[in-house]
Amino acid sequence: MDSDLDKLVDAVASRVRLRLAGEMRKSPCCASREECSGEGLCAARRADDVALIRDSGACRVGAAPGIGQVRGDLAAAIDHTLLKPDATREDLKKLCDEAKRYGFASVCVNSANVRVVKEMLRGSPVMAVAVVGFPLGAMSTQAKAFEAREAVRMGADEIDMVINIGALKSREYAQVEEDIRAVVQASRPHPVKVILETGALSQEEKIIGCALSRAAGAAFVKTSTGFGPGGATVEDVALMRRVVGDEMGVKASGGVRSTEDAEKMMKAGATRIGASASVAIVGGKNGKASGGKY
Repeated sequence: MDSDLDKLVDAVASRVRLRLAGEMRKSPCCASREECSGEGLCAARRADDVALIRDSGACRVGAAPGIGQVRGDLAAAIDHTLLKPDATREDLKKLCDEAKRYGFASVCVNSANVRVVKEMLRGSPVMAVAVVGFPLGAMSTQAKAFEAREAVRMGADEIDMVINIGALKSREYAQVEEDIRAVVQASRPHPVKVILETGALSQEEKIIGCALSRAAGAAFVKTSTGFGPGGATVEDVALMRRVVGDEMGVKASGGVRSTEDAEKMMKAGATRIGASASVAIVGGKNGKASGGKY
């Protein structure tokens, strides 16, 4: 099975590169193939992430505002997340104040809110993470690249983009790869996580989505937006890990509400856990999501 999987991944990546070889050399956004070979910024290359993976099994945990007291050893592994469309300035201030107070790794917000949270985080080591093409992924490649570039210009340290689901289902693999690559290039040198929305995909589509993300130079593949038809499953995380190997991170996001859920995901191969119910996860209880549907 592993051999067949490797062959499929290699075949997809080779086919995409052959189809794009001529076209993308002429493209303004990819004039130099040498400059955009896309190695990504894998978490394994960052000493702090490696330590977190080794010591606690995950390198990042998502959380929503209002979490209260948390253990110091877990704080540095948390992405403090607020992606509701009706988030107010007061909500964002609370998010940032909590992130600074507890020493979280980052706050994760919609791209329109990056500038304000970056200002609120000034003087602290907390990173700002922006979502791009969120939550549908059905925007043009140019729009996604522009949004990513603007988010980085406004202070984003990481980008989470949503894959073009319709193009993937239509087997327009060159379009999908180009879409991801354009965002990766627009975000450099900051890492990009590709959200597959696995609840909407077949097993073959999940495999190919991971293969294309790897070929395009993304740093992570991620299961879900938390606003789609389903969340992370142990089976999907294990499959994604097998496709990307040790070269990329895998983030399980959506429906992870307890310590048991998180542990299962990490055992399956997740290196980051995205969750709105972070209080429940660190407290060993079942939780209620507040940063999205999950």
